[in-house]
Amino acid sequence: MIKSFILGIIVAILAIAASIYLVLAKGVIPAGADSGPLPLEHWASRLSLHAALASEAPKTPNPVALTDANLIAGIQLYGQHCAICHGTAAGDASTSPVAKGEYPKPPQLGTDGVEDDPEGVTYWKIDHGIRWTGMPSWKATLSDQQMWTLALFLKHMDKLSPAAEQAWQAVTNTPPAPAPSPAPPASSSSPSS
Repeated sequence: MIKSFILGIIVAILAIAASIYLVLAKGVIPAGADSGPLPLEHWASRLSLHAALASEAPKTPNPVALTDANLIAGIQLYGQHCAICHGTAAGDASTSPVAKGEYPKPPQLGTDGVEDDPEGVTYWKIDHGIRWTGMPSWKATLSDQQMWTLALFLKHMDKLSPAAEQAWQAVTNTPPAPAPSPAPPASSSSPSS
């Protein structure tokens, strides 16, 4: 009796695993960034993110001092690395072509800021990125100092000094122009045989 019960559980687990494999292998689940979320996908990703932030985000104060120079440095970093997806002070009107094609849509921080988030949470998001979104991990590109400087700006972006506000208003999310294509090589005309 126990053996048949255990065998039934094993068969059920294998059948579920095989069904999941077939669904994935047949492409039934949409993989495109232009399709909507699957049932429970949004819930599962948010639950996982909130749990990771609660346990892993730094609880220590930001080591970067709140000064105009540091805020402006954070604004410049934001303009170089973040504005392409997260927009500028101009808000939704400045949404870039990259942001328009991302799924899920990245928050437009010029209008939907993160000033209410602890700086450690913002630092963690910059450092690690967020799975199931277009948010990359910046730890291979930015130093800890730069990530904390970005977190400082994002925490205080709603109460900037006049100099910092001027720098923020000047940020654009226009991607750099592509390098010109090289001229095609000159072809030598040789008789074909």
